[in-house]
Parts: sequence; structure tokens; C-alpha cells
Amino acid sequence: MKQRLVIVGAGFAGMYAALSASRLREQTNGPARDLEIVLVSQKPELVIRPRLYEPNPERMTAPLGDVLDAIEATYVQGEVEGVDTDTKSIEIREAAGVRRSLTYDRLVITTGSRLFRPPIPGLQEHGFSVDQLEDAIELDRHLKSLSSRAATSGRDTVVVAGGGFTGIEVATEMPARLRRVLGNGSGRVVLVERNPAVVPDMGPGPRPIVEDALRTLGIETRLGVGVTALDRGGVTLSDGERIDSDTVIWAAGIRAAPLTAKLPAERDNFGRLLVDRELRVPGLEGIFAAGDAAKASCDDIGNHALMSCQHATRLGAFAGNNAAADLLGLPLHPYHQEAYVVCLDLGEAGAVFTRGWDRQVKLVGAEAKAYKTEINTLWIYPPPAERGAALASADPEQVTRL
Repeated sequence: MKQRLVIVGAGFAGMYAALSASRLREQTNGPARDLEIVLVSQKPELVIRPRLYEPNPERMTAPLGDVLDAIEATYVQGEVEGVDTDTKSIEIREAAGVRRSLTYDRLVITTGSRLFRPPIPGLQEHGFSVDQLEDAIELDRHLKSLSSRAATSGRDTVVVAGGGFTGIEVATEMPARLRRVLGNGSGRVVLVERNPAVVPDMGPGPRPIVEDALRTLGIETRLGVGVTALDRGGVTLSDGERIDSDTVIWAAGIRAAPLTAKLPAERDNFGRLLVDRELRVPGLEGIFAAGDAAKASCDDIGNHALMSCQHATRLGAFAGNNAAADLLGLPLHPYHQEAYVVCLDLGEAGAVFTRGWDRQVKLVGAEAKAYKTEINTLWIYPPPAERGAALASADPEQVTRL
């Protein structure tokens, strides 16, 4: 009897879910007609989201159609707007607005995350971001247009709200981007962080390296304050300071994409579905979740997967494998990911690479930058569109084995 495994989302988790499910099907010598693997997303492409802070973000995509064809996975274009757990079906809105239903035997939710935009006056109207591809392209076009404006302090000032990983990478890239547009000596970058220190999640080990990079690049910081309002001409901070700026970039937090909220299941404060060690969503028969849509335990000592590329890829590989195994009557494998690294881009100041949940610094400067470049230009891209190579890349135990 034909069975169908449906994967929602074509990010890092969705891509690896399709690859690993196809890999297991191949290993069991199961013909594609007996286990149909379907991936549903708005476009048949992987957005290289970790690179959207870079210039020319329109280049930061990779096609998935040939890869999916190579592994005999079916692509369906559209946005999933709902899940009916009683009938085991999803509602898809296609590009022309036509809605259709698709049934599933197993479902893997890998819908990713979205930037959290709190109800701050003016944020929706005047704030930029590098969250989604369209956002990054809009910012890039805006920056390139600055040279056509009259020289003012607002034109020459960029404010980055949020001093976490994304905010630091955006801010440290910005001096070079402004120079290319405005010329040498032009441009001011101000980083605003509500906590008393930048990169609060990195701890005291790597933080001095990040702080030194900010000083080297001439980036100002405003710590212990938040943004209270934006308008066309700038930003107001919670201590009353006004900064004139034509470019305010919001980089302060993300939440799971909205589909998770439509499922009758328990979620965390970030909107992620709570899952068991096999990445099943408790109480929802036949549904798995991975990537930024899932809160999953990485080990037995209390660490949980972060909303990051390195966790999404491995989560996806385990979820796809386990969903397929569940249909094929094979054992499921508990997800685990004990290793954790951070490679934080610091623009022209290099980078910093840490290993372990305690963020032990292993590489800094140019050496760390070379490692970051390799990650960004090679490791996080899809495998070749050749069946053997594509399937070999998706062994759950080997994906993101750092």
C-alpha cells in the first residue's frame, strides 16, 4: 500500500529531512511508488539565511529542484496554512491563491522561524532587517541608494538594534558596506543592546574578542537600553537619547514560524513545538518537527537545540529518517547532538570560533575568518544533484558532526 511522508518547509531542516528519508527508503530497497516523499514550500530553493547579513543577498539561494529529482522526492509549490490532524491532511495555498488539501501518513514540520518584531512605534514602517531574503534585499538596495541622498548625519548613520549573534554580524559588516557606498571616512555604526553586555549568550570567554572587534571597527555601543520608537528620521532609546539615522536594522530575537501555533500541541516561549527524543510531537499522531520549529533535547545534561543552521540540519536528518522509519516498520533513532560550535563573523576584524557549550575560544582573527568563509561558502549548501552523493550526505549520525 502506498504511503506518503510530507515535509513542510525547504530550509536546512526540510532539505535534510527529505534527503534522510530518501536515504532510508533506498537502504530498505523500497521503491519510490511505495513510499512517496513530498516536500512543500513556496519556492524550490534553499535560502542561505546565515549569509543574509552580507552584501548582494540575492545571490544567497541554492536551487533544490535537481536535488529533489535525483532522490525521487516530489516537490509541491505552495504555502501550508493549516494542518487537520483528524483527517491527516494539510491545506496548501498555491501561488495563484488556489487552495488544495494533501493527505499524509507522516508529517514533518520544518517551517523555520521569523524575526520577532514587538509593537514598538514605527518599527514596522521604518525598521529594516536581514531576517528573510526579501528583507535583506530591501536593506541592500536601501544602503546602495544612500549615496544619492544629501549628506546628513542621519544618512551616514546605521543603528543596529540587538547585540546577539545576528546583530554583531550585521554591525561588523556595516563599516565596509558604508565605505563602498559613501566613500572612505564616511559612516557611523551604533549597536544597541538591552543587556549590559554584547553577545550575552556567548559568556565571558569570547566576549572580549567581540568587544575589541567593535572598538577596532569604530562601532559605538549603547548597552543596557532598548529602542522605544522609530520614525523616518531616526530612533529613540529608552534612556531618552535620540539618534538620527535613515537606516535602523532590527536584529533582536526570533520566533518559530506561525504554523506551529495552529497545531494543538505544547510549545515553548519561542513558539517551538515540544518534541520527544525521536522528534515526535506528543499527542499528535504521525507528526514530527525539526529545525527552528522544534524544541529538542541535544543530550542528557540539559542542553537544547538552538535556532541555528547547525542544529537545523541534524534535526532535519533525524526527523526525516525517523518519519520514514515509522512508516517502514523500522527502529527510530533518538536525536542527539553533543557537539556545539560558534563561528561569529566580525567583518574586517576577522572572526571568533568557539567549541562546546561553555564557548571555549579555539580560533580568532584571520584564521577564524577563513573557517567562517568555508562554512558560509561550502558546508551549508545543498549536496550535489547526484543520487549517490546526495543520499550519502544525509546519514543522521554524520550530519553536522563537528
